[in-house]
Amino acid sequence: MISRYILAIDQGTSGTKVVVFDDQGHIAAKATEPLKSYFPQPGFVEQDPREIYGNVLAAVKACLRGFQLSTSKTLDTIATCGISNQRETFVLWDASGEPLCHAVVWQCKRSVAICDRLKGSAIEGEIQRRTGLIVDPYFSGTKLLWLKENDSRIAEAIHAGRAMFGTVDTWLLYRLTGGRSYLTDHTNASRTLLFNIDELQWDRHLLEEFGLRGLQLPEAKPSSYDYGRTDFDGIMPQAIPIAAMVGDSHAAAFGEGCFSSGTAKATLGTGCSILLNTGSKRIEPASGTVATICWSVPGRVDYALEGIIVTCGATIQWLRDQLGLFARSAETQEMALGLQDNGGVYVVPAFSGLGAPHWRMDLRAAVLGLTFGSDKRHLARAALESIPYQIRDVITVMEQDSGIRLRQLRADGGITANRFVMQFLTDLLGVDVMNIGIPDVSALGAALLAGLYVGLFRDIEQLEGLSTNWQMYCPGPERESVQRWYHGWRRAVQQLL
Repeated sequence: MISRYILAIDQGTSGTKVVVFDDQGHIAAKATEPLKSYFPQPGFVEQDPREIYGNVLAAVKACLRGFQLSTSKTLDTIATCGISNQRETFVLWDASGEPLCHAVVWQCKRSVAICDRLKGSAIEGEIQRRTGLIVDPYFSGTKLLWLKENDSRIAEAIHAGRAMFGTVDTWLLYRLTGGRSYLTDHTNASRTLLFNIDELQWDRHLLEEFGLRGLQLPEAKPSSYDYGRTDFDGIMPQAIPIAAMVGDSHAAAFGEGCFSSGTAKATLGTGCSILLNTGSKRIEPASGTVATICWSVPGRVDYALEGIIVTCGATIQWLRDQLGLFARSAETQEMALGLQDNGGVYVVPAFSGLGAPHWRMDLRAAVLGLTFGSDKRHLARAALESIPYQIRDVITVMEQDSGIRLRQLRADGGITANRFVMQFLTDLLGVDVMNIGIPDVSALGAALLAGLYVGLFRDIEQLEGLSTNWQMYCPGPERESVQRWYHGWRRAVQQLL
C-alpha cells in the first residue's frame, strides 16, 4: 500500500514551522524559518505581510527538501495541505495582492484607548453577545478601528471598498492561489470581534456600528474544507489541495483529540491558552473567559470556552534571567521536588497583569509569604505551582459557566517536560492529564483536518485511534495536600486584588 503524506504549515508569530505527516499522524520531515517583528512605537507590534509569505515558502522548500532526502519519496506522494496560523494577527490588501500596511500582530496594544472608549458603552454588550469575545486589544477588530481612525489611506480604501481584510490564513491562501481563493475558517473569523458565532457569518450590525460597511471580508468556511489548490510558487511539481485552515490554538485542540464535550487542552508556554470543548452548544461566559468556536468540519461545529493566562513559563524565565536563581529552567524540577512543600511562599505572576478569569491588567506581580527560612528553592517551587493554580482558576469558572465537568485535560508546550508541574496539575484538577509527547501539535491538528477532508482518514472516530506517544499523569497521594495549598493561593490572589 502506497503511503500518502500531508503537508502542514504552522505559521506563528516568531516563525513558520512546516511538517510533513504520514497517514498515521507520524512526522516524516519538518523545517522552521524565523520571522521578524517590528516595533515602530512602544506597544506597537507589526510584521511585513510579504515577509510572512516569503517565510512560509522558505519553510516549505526546506521541509520538502528534507522530506525527499529522509524518505526517498517523491513529492507526488503528498496528497494535501493544511494551514494553522497565529490567530488575531491581520492584514489589509487590495485586489492585486498588494498590502495596504504592515500586518498588525495580536500582541499589539495600539487600541487600548479605543477599548476604553467601547467599555461601558451600549455596543460592549452587543459585541460579547454576538461574537462571544470581550473588548480587548488582543482581538483584531479594535486595532482595525485604530487604523481606520489614524490612517487616512486606510479609511479611504475601506470606504471605497478596496480594502480586503484577512487573518494570516486568508492572506496566505490569497497569495498561494494567485487571488483565486478569498476565504477563512470559522475559528479564525471568530477571533476578530466582527463575526457572529451563532449565525456563522460576519455580523452586519457590528460592521455598521464600527463604520466598516465597505470592508471586503472573506467567506467563512469549516476548518476542514476545499480552500483551493497551490504549487507553492512552483516549489511543488503539481498543485495540491489546501484542505484545512484553522487558528493555531484550535488546531492544537483538534490535534490533541478534543473531539467531545468536557475534553480540554492547555498549551503551557510563555503564557497559556486553555480551550474547553462545549460540544454543539455555545456557552455564554460570565466569569472572565470567552466563547469561541473550537473547530468545525462540514455539517458539524464544536464550540469552546477559552481562558487566556498571561504569564506561565515567563515566570520561570524571569527567575533565571533577571534573578539568576538557576542556569537552566530544567533545574527547577529537582529544586521543587527537593522540598516537602512551598514553605508558605506564593508567586502571583501578574508581571503584565492577570488574565482569565480576573482580567486585571493593572496589577503587578507579587511574592507573598517569605520568611528568613525561604530560599531560592521555595521561589522556584512557588513559580512552578503558579502555573497549575492559574489553570485551576480558569477551569473552575469554565465548569461553573458551562455546567460541564472537565473529564480530561490534554497538555502541550515546553513546560510539560517538567514532571513536578504535570503531577501537581493532575493532583489539583482531580482528573487525568495527558501529554501528547510532540511539540508540533498545531501542525498535527491542521494535518488531521486536511486529511479528513480528502479521505485519508475515514472519520473522527478513526482519528481517536491513531497511535501517539501519550504520557498519562493520574491524581496521586498528594492530592489532599495540593488542595490545601491551593486555598493559600486563592488567599494570595485575593490579597493582591
